[in-house]
Amino acid sequence: MSAFRTAALATVLVAASVHAEDTFAIDPVHSTALFRINHMGVSNFYGRFDDLSGTIAYNPADIGKTSISYSIKADSVDTHFEKRDQHLKGPDFFDAKKFDSITFKSTAVKAVDDKTMEVTGNLTLHGVTKPLTVKVVHVGDGKGQAGEQRIGFETTFDIKRSDFGMTFMPDMLGDEVSIILSTEGKK
Repeated sequence: MSAFRTAALATVLVAASVHAEDTFAIDPVHSTALFRINHMGVSNFYGRFDDLSGTIAYNPADIGKTSISYSIKADSVDTHFEKRDQHLKGPDFFDAKKFDSITFKSTAVKAVDDKTMEVTGNLTLHGVTKPLTVKVVHVGDGKGQAGEQRIGFETTFDIKRSDFGMTFMPDMLGDEVSIILSTEGKK
């Protein structure tokens, strides 16, 4: 087989491996879950969650077959201030002993363009489940250091914390919370 044919075949095989339906485990080391909330109308405050898990079954050839399942441990909230973190984990906010996980499970996915999906599903936070539709961008895909297949997605969306029964300190903290998820999956 000529060098050109070998290179062409290798290119087709690599492209096919990315475009077949694959299930990726969310890599918590290379994924980020951030939140932003207004503080007293004078600034925005940021925090993160450190314990993420889930799967992405991605099928770019038939995007409607794509599914996402995401879980965040509520007690992994991190704002770089232990006293505040403990308060956030308590009953005034996440009540992490009672509601240990924040979850999202997709129910429908459709293509917006060649890099963007509209993902609809159910978000469960603080024991309350609400429907949610977000735009998710396919950032890229490729091989990791050990040769494993990797894929990345990102989304930013807003929720109202009051919709999930989180109403403590309405005069000090905004109701709208921005969520930023940057997710890397591996298989």
